[in-house]
Amino acid sequence: MTTTLLVARHGNTFAPGDVVTRVGGRTDLPLVQSGLEQGRKLGTYLKEHNLVPDIVFCSGLKRTRQTAEQALAAAGVKRDIHVVQLFNEIDYGVDENKPEAQVVARVGAEALKAWDEDAIVPEGWQVDVAGIIRGWIAFGNEIATACQGKNILVVTSNGIARFAPHLTGDFEGFRRQNKLKISTGAFCVFKHNGSWKIESWNIKP
Repeated sequence: MTTTLLVARHGNTFAPGDVVTRVGGRTDLPLVQSGLEQGRKLGTYLKEHNLVPDIVFCSGLKRTRQTAEQALAAAGVKRDIHVVQLFNEIDYGVDENKPEAQVVARVGAEALKAWDEDAIVPEGWQVDVAGIIRGWIAFGNEIATACQGKNILVVTSNGIARFAPHLTGDFEGFRRQNKLKISTGAFCVFKHNGSWKIESWNIKP
């Protein structure tokens, strides 16, 4: 019996013309209009592709809950939304809520490239990588046992979602072949039928 895990990144928190900052777990921004629309597009896509979630999880941040709420409304279903702290965004430390230009100036473009491509944490960020990986694996094991045959939606943030491929046991192989960064409003599909495998990555509804 196949279990499907849908890992989505929340929608936009900045509108055109806004100063884009490095928003982490200590900055609780709501979605802007385009972000709300991304949530609705996610729900419509899931409905059209027979992926309507049976169970929904998000972080404690507004942007993930609002994305989940919009998706469920567009899919035409009502579900409880369960908050799991694992899915909160990482803490960007000294760069939290700083404009991207300032972040690049401090850590350097190469450090950000290493974060985006290899999930190597820049100096000054507060990220328990091992804890996040353990959390994903424990979560994957739990739903594989308790939610067999169901569709599970997780709405999280970019810093957390990039570690989800550890569910497969071959993170290194995956990251060599794919970009870890997920676009706002996009999602990924994991399937479990004995083990977790990635079916699709960074789908943009």
